[in-house]
Amino acid sequence: MELVYQRCCGIDIHKKVIVACLIVWTNGQRHKELRSFRTVTAEVLQLLDWLKAARCTHVAMESTGVYWKPVYNLLEGHFELLVVNAQHIKAVPGRKTDVRDAEWIADLLQHGLLRGSYIPPAPQRELRELTRYRSSLVEERARAVNRLQKTLEDTNLKLGDVATDIMGKSARAMLEALLAGQTDPAVLADLARGRLKAKRAQLEEALVGTLKPHHRFMLTEHLTLIDTLDEAITRANQEIAQRLDPPPDPSRESAPQAAEDQEPATESSPAQNPAQSHVPDTSSLSWAQAIVLLCSIPGISRRAAEGILAEIGIDMSRFPTPGHLASWAGMCPGNNESAGKRLSGKTTKGSPWLRKLLVEAAHAAAHTKNTYLSAHYHRLAGRRGKKKAIIAVGHSILVIIYHLLDQQVSYEELGGNFFDERDRKATEKRLVRRLEQLGYHVELQPASQAA
Repeated sequence: MELVYQRCCGIDIHKKVIVACLIVWTNGQRHKELRSFRTVTAEVLQLLDWLKAARCTHVAMESTGVYWKPVYNLLEGHFELLVVNAQHIKAVPGRKTDVRDAEWIADLLQHGLLRGSYIPPAPQRELRELTRYRSSLVEERARAVNRLQKTLEDTNLKLGDVATDIMGKSARAMLEALLAGQTDPAVLADLARGRLKAKRAQLEEALVGTLKPHHRFMLTEHLTLIDTLDEAITRANQEIAQRLDPPPDPSRESAPQAAEDQEPATESSPAQNPAQSHVPDTSSLSWAQAIVLLCSIPGISRRAAEGILAEIGIDMSRFPTPGHLASWAGMCPGNNESAGKRLSGKTTKGSPWLRKLLVEAAHAAAHTKNTYLSAHYHRLAGRRGKKKAIIAVGHSILVIIYHLLDQQVSYEELGGNFFDERDRKATEKRLVRRLEQLGYHVELQPASQAA
């Protein structure tokens, strides 16, 4: 096989140990050196010095849990790093040791047989960790609210049957009054606010139950935990907002004046070249602007936009087409075919965090009125089922996001009648055929002539 890299290293990473295999070609001779390091920072820096002394150019490592991250952070910027999917580099059957794994990774790397996974820049990685942490907090809060509801059911307090949100202002005030010792249903029902006041009679019936001492303790603990999680979510939102919309840099205020002092661009410069004038400059798109673009899509909230951008970034140049982005995200049908038969079309494994956000946005978009995405969902749900329709809508949202970020334009609504207007004759034939199957004789006449 062709030799691609003259000086490369394969690393097998574990929680406590790093095994490195360095391969160097000199004068047509192959030299291999194996070393082991602990995962503490001091020894990882020794690994860095060893590779730099050997003038290593490329380093490959397995994506083992989260253990590769600190090693990647310390080696980043010094070598060409490849984080490789472990399933793609399985060794041939036989004896398996850490040393053999490192040698196998190095052997594949020197011949250019490894394909590195996409690792975003450090600022995006930090933002991604923050948004994922916030998602975990939101999920934990939902679990705490469910446990609170379960305790209320045990006391036969049917507050959740009347109030839409048991953590709303009215329901929270009633719960605090119950824990303070108030048991009169009429007094508790007086705490209702807004539209809940119209359900006063139902509230008085629902607020009659048996509240034992251990129930009071559990309800207090649940409410305390929910308040703690609310505070943590607020702090996470503030940290994310600071990173997405940083304060202006005073040093950049003089940049326009400095640009005016420069010589005018020549005819061959990109600013004056007509052939390049239509190419969008993705570097000028800020995170705040990208969030505004994504929020223009039905079903996407600011929190969802922040999470999606943290996963895919704002530079779409690394994805040749929207199909590549959908395939990377695992939001397109899989390809499993043998002997000319399609065995399965289930979606591939992608980012579970991105998939979850897109599915949530698809559910929200499916419940909007007179929108393209809602029509797309209802068009597919009847034929393919609701779950497949949701995945299809999520795929469409991801394709829309790709074009919005690539072209830097806002979303343009096509309307809920887009599919009917796209091919009116086909729609008319389908509806007439359906009515004729039901036993009707149909004659079409324009509305203007009928009037």
